[in-house]
Amino acid sequence: MYNTTDATFVHDVLNDSLPVLVDFWADWCGPCKVLAPTLERLDVELEGHVNIVKVDTDANPELPKAYHIRSIPTVLIFNKGEVVDQLVGAVSKQLILDKLAHHKLYPPPSEVPI
Repeated sequence: MYNTTDATFVHDVLNDSLPVLVDFWADWCGPCKVLAPTLERLDVELEGHVNIVKVDTDANPELPKAYHIRSIPTVLIFNKGEVVDQLVGAVSKQLILDKLAHHKLYPPPSEVPI
């Protein structure tokens, strides 16, 4: 998991060949602090299949405007440079995994039981 910025977002997210979870957060946000350990666990579990990046909304004001972020934490799910889903609040690990599965972004087809 790493931070992206207004300047590096296109490279880090839109041009990534893997699906990307983008966490919009701020240091002062309590629910963001609740969500952080969940994303850290997912970052390890999804390594090589889904990337997770963070956007500090205070330091990078253009991205929240561009993606109409009204509340934080907000997690946008990108696939091939397009937003395919959004989660708002301190959501559960299972909900994130369910959204990824719904869009067939994880688990990879080779790991889906028949």
